[in-house]
Amino acid sequence: MSSRFASLLLCLSCAAAFSAGCSSKSAPGKPPATGGAGSGGGGSTGSGTAGVGTAGATGAAGATASGTAGAGAAGSTGAAGTTTGGAGSTGAGGDPADAGAIDAAPDVSPLAGWTLSWSDEFNDPAGTKPNPKYWGYDIGGGGWGVAQLQVYTNTAANAATDGNGNLAITAIKDAQGNFTSARIKTQGKFEQAYGRFEMRAKISTGNGMWPAFWMLGNNFGPTPWPDCGEIDIMEVRGTQPYTNLGSLHGPGYSGMHPLTGHYSLPDGGPSLSDDYHVYAIEWETGVVRFYVDANLYETRTPTDIPADAGANAHWVYDHPFFILINLAVGGRFPGPPDGTTFPQTMLIDYVRVYKR
Repeated sequence: MSSRFASLLLCLSCAAAFSAGCSSKSAPGKPPATGGAGSGGGGSTGSGTAGVGTAGATGAAGATASGTAGAGAAGSTGAAGTTTGGAGSTGAGGDPADAGAIDAAPDVSPLAGWTLSWSDEFNDPAGTKPNPKYWGYDIGGGGWGVAQLQVYTNTAANAATDGNGNLAITAIKDAQGNFTSARIKTQGKFEQAYGRFEMRAKISTGNGMWPAFWMLGNNFGPTPWPDCGEIDIMEVRGTQPYTNLGSLHGPGYSGMHPLTGHYSLPDGGPSLSDDYHVYAIEWETGVVRFYVDANLYETRTPTDIPADAGANAHWVYDHPFFILINLAVGGRFPGPPDGTTFPQTMLIDYVRVYKR
């Protein structure tokens, strides 16, 4: 959801797989529990550079499945959007020592073949804003290119820990009908090329809600979108609460035509917002794999770029990316928040990044 005409809506599997389904948070100091299906998030960030993009989708499994699965079924794409948030300066990517962002020793069981390189466990006292060593903000309103209704702020009312090991991103509607929410990012603070990127969260769904967990290339700004690349790991249209979208946006395959797939829970059963789920990608040279919990639902490689994508079309997932998380309200992707009760909250148990 950012500074382009479309919301920048949008890796060898590990030998071990996570356990499925979890109805409670993973306890601090314990291996992460994994959940059922997820939802994806995409958007765009702003440094004033405009571009077109549509909502992406994402997977994220708390576990990896052994072997490599084929490409997932194509999912629907979201509406286009631009953003004009202030982009922070970019920093050295890939090395957690550069980022300075490994939490005080979360005791996690390593995934086979992966080593934890960065994490935020959100175990601070209730009311603590996101750690400024790890996170910055995109701030402002104006629709973000797709008629979104919220204004993003940097206040604790919209983004703060809940005292139970979660970061709560909350969309609020005031007495005048105005909406505020938060969009946080690691731009200039933590950026990494390749690895496993995952978030365990209980998302918000319902008419007009648009939660997202996604990434942009750290050259965003000097390199316009979509040439910088966008990876949407979790993006959910609130009116479709059973489906998570995972997408790649790059030159020649962006906006309404990203490389995309979806993972869905059965209609009529628990929705993605009824429990915590792990949304993840495993990104390696020439491949990005998308997961929800232990489910590998989409695999993308350079061969997936359409033959008719144009002379400039190419694979751009070969440099560091930074992370974004946001909860949008309204706009052309999810539609208006008719009948939705506010405040609406997305609870984020943790964000963890691994490397080989």
